[in-house]
Amino acid sequence: MRLLQSEEELKNLIASDDWMMSILSTVENLQLPDWWICAGIIRSKVWDYLHNKEERTPIADIDVIYFDKENLAEEVEKQYEQELRKLSPNEPWSVKNQARMHVLNGSKPYQSAVDGISHFPEIPTAIGVKLSDGVLEIAAPYGIHLLGAGIVEPTSFYLENKYAYAIYRQRIQQKQWHLCWPELKIHLQ
Repeated sequence: MRLLQSEEELKNLIASDDWMMSILSTVENLQLPDWWICAGIIRSKVWDYLHNKEERTPIADIDVIYFDKENLAEEVEKQYEQELRKLSPNEPWSVKNQARMHVLNGSKPYQSAVDGISHFPEIPTAIGVKLSDGVLEIAAPYGIHLLGAGIVEPTSFYLENKYAYAIYRQRIQQKQWHLCWPELKIHLQ
């Protein structure tokens, strides 16, 4: 299995993917506050690369997050999804304001979108990317080492909280990632 060892390698991998760059450009056009594309779209791209897959593994959705503590209405997220569907109608958009997502985890309010990313269940999912004036930026609160090595571990919030860890275990069982990417090293306690 190949490795992906640096943020620069990750940026190059994303930059070489016309579809991902189109997705990023589409979201950049909305000018959401503190926005990122995150989770599965990036994780799957990297794991496909690690496993030498030539065909893109289908994803359930494109997670777009932003941070706006001034407007917490879920309806606003749905409006952003509609705007994205108008710009790119064939994509499975999912938009979430991280200023309200802490409630789902039972944690303290997040301070930014990247703080929200740091509370995602798995380290290789806790990753974001965005375009700022055409320049790729990476948000990796835990770094990219585990993602780039095909290692799945829970983030610190899920590791330290018994209830949250049960959610991590359930996600691992539901996602069945090892069937698509057999060389992953998935850690369970």
